[in-house]
Amino acid sequence: MAITNELDELFDDPMFEVTETESKLFDIPADMKRIMDGRRLQPDHYAQRTLCEDFAQYRPMFEQVQRELREGRRSLVRTGKTSSLEMGHFYVVGGLLVYLAAIAEKSRASNGLTNGRTHCIFEDGTESDILLQTLRKYITGDGYGVTDTQEGQQESFEQLGTEDRSSGYIYILRSLSTNPEIAGVENLYKIGMTTNSVEERVANAVHEPTYLMAPVQIVSTAEIFNMHSMRFEALVHQMFEAVNFKVKVYDDEGQEHEPEEWYVAPLEIIELVIKKITDGSILNYTYNPELQCLEKRVVKKSSNFNTTGLKVLTLNIKDVYFKEILSGSKTIEYRELKQTTLNKYTYIDAADGKRYLRRYDVIRFYVGYHKDRDSALIEVTDITFKNGIVEYHLGRILEHVTDDRE
Repeated sequence: MAITNELDELFDDPMFEVTETESKLFDIPADMKRIMDGRRLQPDHYAQRTLCEDFAQYRPMFEQVQRELREGRRSLVRTGKTSSLEMGHFYVVGGLLVYLAAIAEKSRASNGLTNGRTHCIFEDGTESDILLQTLRKYITGDGYGVTDTQEGQQESFEQLGTEDRSSGYIYILRSLSTNPEIAGVENLYKIGMTTNSVEERVANAVHEPTYLMAPVQIVSTAEIFNMHSMRFEALVHQMFEAVNFKVKVYDDEGQEHEPEEWYVAPLEIIELVIKKITDGSILNYTYNPELQCLEKRVVKKSSNFNTTGLKVLTLNIKDVYFKEILSGSKTIEYRELKQTTLNKYTYIDAADGKRYLRRYDVIRFYVGYHKDRDSALIEVTDITFKNGIVEYHLGRILEHVTDDRE
């Protein structure tokens, strides 16, 4: 498509030529930079945490959420930078549970998300009116969201199904060793699988390094079906690798051993993990050793659309405009033509030396710049140019790629 006279005149405009003297006009003196940097460090409001006078009414809520996390009825989930934070929901910041009780003075932030003063209750009995945007930054940095209650997740693994052929028995053991290095460890359990009865398997525990050369207590057992022992052990090791207990023991002949399959984790979580291994849902979770609960995996869906033969333009866009495109209320994407974007949106034809608008068949829109961002592939029906602005007329939504975040 030939470019208009307007565009030709734009490229010939001497304003595009910036001399060295002119470029220095944009330099900021060093002392002014220091002042500006100092100002950036000053928050608009010091949202200090203070004692929550009526914390007694919130305490049962925190205790219930902690209990449901231990039982697996709730889990942690990573929160994206563009995710909405909702009143009445729980989050984790700095290892503490936070209850978002209210959002006041609501406004729209520069990224299109809701902002405002919050009323946050922390499980240590403090409260804060931190800005919603700041809270979101802390949560996406090293915090988590807490999922709603997932009913039906708390049943014990003794109630597993009994169809098809038996694969053996899963067991959980507690060591009765008097070795201070072992006896002093809280929540230390061995997780294993045997094709024989568990009682037979542990009968000689005091002479076997794998049982720490000491008697053991059988905490739980369950018969399982259609489960390969090596696969089960691999999944357990993968899930609890961060809390794998390491200790050296010596057999009856004085040989040194470092047993495997001993882990430091709450019994409720171990039982829940075993249940999820047997029903196949464990692949959706990881174990968070700091908070001692399950964390839901965020699985980024990949693009399945074949763009072979298509000319694809990639653009970053704010979430508010992304949603307008998906809803159909925004049908044109505007891009200003600048020196820095000339080669992206236009090209010079070697045959006649003239500049033309680049043709694109589709646009891949990305929300922001973070790694877990949403994207969409949108058809381009036409490209026009007006007053220094390139206009991409949008057609069908060919693909919308998001993640499995709850």
